[in-house]
Amino acid sequence: MADSYSGASTEADTTGAEGFLDDETLKILGASISSFFALGVVLLVLYILATQVSFTLLQTIIPRFLEALALVLGIVVVSSVLSVTSGIFVGLARVSNTAITKGISAAYVQFFRGTPLLFQIFVVYFGIPVLWPGTFPIQGWELPTAIIALTLNHAAYVGEAVRGGIGAVPDGQMEAARSLGMGYVQSMREVVIPQAWRNALAAVGNDQIILVKDTSLLTVIAIPELMQQFRLVNSATFDPWTPLVLVAIAYLSITIPMGRLVEYLEHRADWGGDSR
Repeated sequence: MADSYSGASTEADTTGAEGFLDDETLKILGASISSFFALGVVLLVLYILATQVSFTLLQTIIPRFLEALALVLGIVVVSSVLSVTSGIFVGLARVSNTAITKGISAAYVQFFRGTPLLFQIFVVYFGIPVLWPGTFPIQGWELPTAIIALTLNHAAYVGEAVRGGIGAVPDGQMEAARSLGMGYVQSMREVVIPQAWRNALAAVGNDQIILVKDTSLLTVIAIPELMQQFRLVNSATFDPWTPLVLVAIAYLSITIPMGRLVEYLEHRADWGGDSR
């Protein structure tokens, strides 16, 4: 009798909890929390703009931040092209049937994913000139360092994304291509890689957005990018918020369009859906 009463009580409690946390209630609760958070962020931004930002200083420093933004864009474009191109080859090497190729590519990925980008920047910037026999011939080594370090680092991440994309392609696709008389290289190029690229597109796109933000680390080798400009302005005026607002606007002006572009490319690559 007691067991029956206990079971009925438990069932009633469960039903009551489900009734309280039904779909509509959760939807309203989630919308309320999101709206409250968004309102808090907006109010904080408005407070900073009204009390912490010097619009006189803002007008003075905008030109130097535009120059820094142009420099960051140049570094991002070159590094993105090189890292994606190199990453495709790294990903192909990761699925190679040749043990030495697979082993070397795995070691490359482990090193560049397992060590900080800042460490890699220091290795390229300080280490390579020391290893060079005689006088190092390249003047202004900072910019090549930035491109080399960013490319090597992000090629490892792109390579893993491509490897995962290839792994997600059903084995039957390769078998079908080979049964039609295609060689291994032709099968990879015309059948497997297009599908693997669709699978890897989101991860590759997100990595390239991270690459944009990683350019902030280049301040340690005195490249006049956005964070370096912030440091210079802040040290001269002791005003952190005015340059920080410009830094945020500059990065968002790159990352938001890139995010939209990735979404567009994902939509276009969704072969099973409506691509219009």
